[in-house]
Amino acid sequence: QVQLVESGGGLVQAGGSLRLSCAASGSIASINVMGWYRQAPGKQRELVATLTSGGNTDYLDSVKGRFTISRDNAKDTVYLQMNTLKPEDTAVYYCYVRAITYTPIGLNDYWGQGTQVTVSS
Repeated sequence: QVQLVESGGGLVQAGGSLRLSCAASGSIASINVMGWYRQAPGKQRELVATLTSGGNTDYLDSVKGRFTISRDNAKDTVYLQMNTLKPEDTAVYYCYVRAITYTPIGLNDYWGQGTQVTVSS
């Protein structure tokens, strides 16, 4: 199993910045992908940013140039630096990890509990 602990959400004014963190722990052999998804009220969950073990990134078009995903491999931690935040960025942000684990054996997807980001206009 993999446990994900998120931090860094909160309330910020439009134009401000926040940094989300997500630390993975548990029976991890290797992490293939770390990333962030978000879900606003009444909307489907959407990919915000992902980062593969090979360093490839993928971003939601609306956050390109404003958000940056990064990873500390030694700490199995992923970060999302969010700048120039807009009210439409308001959502619950979920950490996502695709990892190969010892228990259970195999490749699985894991989700954090979610952290609220609210951007006021």
